[in-house]
Amino acid sequence: MPRRRLLYLLAVVAILGQMAFAMVTTAMQQTPTIDEPVYLATAEVYTQQHSLRYNPEHPPLGKLIMAAGLAFGGAHELDPAYPGSQTALGRTLLYESGNNPFRLLMAARLPMILLTLLFGLVVLAFARDVAGPAGGLVALALYAFSPDVIAHGSLATLDVPAAGMLLTAFWLAWRGRKRPYRYLPLAGLALGAALATRASALPAVPLLVLLAAWSMWQAQRARPAEAEVSAPPADAAGTDEPAGVAVADEPRSGPGLRGRLLASAGAAVGTGLIAVAVVWVVYLAVDPHLRWTPPANLPHPGGLKGLAVDWLPFPQAYRDGILMQFKLELKTYNGFLFGHAYKGNLWFYLPAALLIKTPLGMLVLWAVGGLTMIFIPRLRAAALYLLPVSVVLLVIAMTGSRDYGTRYAIFLPMFLAVAAGTVTLIRVRWVQVTTALLVLFVAVSSLRTFPYYLPYSNEAFGGTARTHLNLHDSNVDWGQDLARLSQKLKTDYPGEKVWLIYKGSGVPAYYGIRSSDPYTVAPEQVHGILVVSDSRVALATVRLRALLSTSTEIDQVGYSMTIYRR
Repeated sequence: MPRRRLLYLLAVVAILGQMAFAMVTTAMQQTPTIDEPVYLATAEVYTQQHSLRYNPEHPPLGKLIMAAGLAFGGAHELDPAYPGSQTALGRTLLYESGNNPFRLLMAARLPMILLTLLFGLVVLAFARDVAGPAGGLVALALYAFSPDVIAHGSLATLDVPAAGMLLTAFWLAWRGRKRPYRYLPLAGLALGAALATRASALPAVPLLVLLAAWSMWQAQRARPAEAEVSAPPADAAGTDEPAGVAVADEPRSGPGLRGRLLASAGAAVGTGLIAVAVVWVVYLAVDPHLRWTPPANLPHPGGLKGLAVDWLPFPQAYRDGILMQFKLELKTYNGFLFGHAYKGNLWFYLPAALLIKTPLGMLVLWAVGGLTMIFIPRLRAAALYLLPVSVVLLVIAMTGSRDYGTRYAIFLPMFLAVAAGTVTLIRVRWVQVTTALLVLFVAVSSLRTFPYYLPYSNEAFGGTARTHLNLHDSNVDWGQDLARLSQKLKTDYPGEKVWLIYKGSGVPAYYGIRSSDPYTVAPEQVHGILVVSDSRVALATVRLRALLSTSTEIDQVGYSMTIYRR
């Protein structure tokens, strides 16, 4: 193996190795976040009872992947007649059925960690195709050091798997420009996997099928020219074509305009049909009989939105899950941004949250990479597979009613990492040096927050220790630090009276936290140690504000909880 290739391979292994270490360490230290018990319990119901009745608002694939890990978790059987909600079922599975919560959590989280690492290889391959080996390394580094990707990739949740599968679909569609019959069916499979994980991938479907048609059109146009070439070039470097993509291996006859149009239409339809088939197969894998009872009083939005849902070629459970999401979107939620609490949603919330929680060097490289793809003519074709989907998904996410976190835009650190890799094609020395320094800045910023990736914020906003002053919920405090709190109390405050206001799905007593609820007594009776989840502080009620105003802040836990003395 040539020395340069060996060094490149070692760099890839080192970058992904640090990411794996960061995610595994984070997963081992964090207790359940708010959403995880629901997903774990639903995954167990899938495998034990083959029922779709829990968590229908999200399709099954991500939870089936968790179930593959949970098969080694040794969970006890759940009661098929359990009458409680999915939230209660999650608590029962983890804390009330004789199971080991740590073992079950790790069993469900490890498949997600593995998937996140595999998506890193997709980022690398996509960027190499577009920008060459150096661009691939830059893109991989930005992805692997992204605090948001590390934080959510280490959890048994659905955000990273859905985004990563979408990225894979668009990369395969890009590769379909050269070998459409090999890569476009795979793009359909990846798109179907994304749709079978989260319905929020639906807005990307029109873009992907159009790009599948465009890829086929490009491949068909290239075939006559290829027929004149006896053998493919050994190296694509120095051409306008992406590195790492081989020439087409389909028949060499050059079709006419009608033939190209038919082939392109067939590619679009075929890619879409494969995606639809994947969704059906996933639902049939859970329950071959597709038994499903629609929830009572499920509103139908009517109009074009309702018509679009009715016409979706998916199982009834999938379509009703979308209606349930619409119902959730009708509610009014509490938000918190830049130290101000509010009700409802702000259209600029997600851009602002991303500005706070994305490393500064990464923001610069995203912007420069996007501009590079637009202004360098030979990159514009690749830009079609990266930038429009990023914009469309972000705009749609900005219209959501829940201002809860940057996880709703977790696709950006994936797609824009690939775009950022194109900066290496600017053959100006100071640009290349600056790019290297910015990547180093991102790596240092990410390593400094280890292992507290969930509450990360960049240096312009005070770093991880001050994120709770600007944001709340899954940006900072998702209930993940009960184990750390238990250790902190035993080590630093042994024997003291503890009062706890906790937001999360964990059970404090299970972790040895003996605490009381300060809301059950008069404020003047609350003496000793008061621990409050930072999301509760952000949205403090009148009574909590009164308690905090007469308390002294003395400590913190995991940058997600604050400890006061009264």
